[in-house]
Amino acid sequence: MSLRAEAPPAAQVRRFGRAERWVHRLTAALMGVCVVTAAVLYLPELAELVGRRELVVRIHEWAGLALPVPVLAGLVSRAFRSDLRFLNRFGPHDRLWLRAALRRDKRASARPAGKFNAGQKIYAAWIAGATLVMLGTGLIMWFTHLTPLMWRTSATFVHDWLALTIGIVLAGHIGMALADPEARRGLRTGSVSREWADREHPLWRP
Repeated sequence: MSLRAEAPPAAQVRRFGRAERWVHRLTAALMGVCVVTAAVLYLPELAELVGRRELVVRIHEWAGLALPVPVLAGLVSRAFRSDLRFLNRFGPHDRLWLRAALRRDKRASARPAGKFNAGQKIYAAWIAGATLVMLGTGLIMWFTHLTPLMWRTSATFVHDWLALTIGIVLAGHIGMALADPEARRGLRTGSVSREWADREHPLWRP
């Protein structure tokens, strides 16, 4: 197949490569397993419906343990590392974007953004930190003989409430994704329309 045949049409731009898309898919799948199994473990109605609590616990533990793996594997990709650098940089235009978002100003001119807007950067940083906290507290709860009772009690408290917070934040994340089919197409196919890129991410130079 020629390079010309593989390139996106002129009206489209490449947003994500294969590595970024697979990291997102696998992370989303593992996070989904963690959320669903957590709901089964904590909601009596679901627990009675599903049963086999021990199996659900094991699936939850191993999915949580595997959650960082897609990101770590993605680090071999130069494009993925480049995206992480973009996500880790917060500039003056991001502060403008946040002020406009807080004022509910939806004008494109009021929300300057590079490849990722300020909301996406904050979400990425928060979910990464939350994942590490969940992993740490989960390990304390799993290997009960390694830590004192006070640690395990505190870890359980943090794990449970942070899990609820993650569920709420993920619901908001999914809701915003459902409202933007072009952004979803970018994660599905790797390409977005030039018009969408210019409107939503005017400072991005693909």
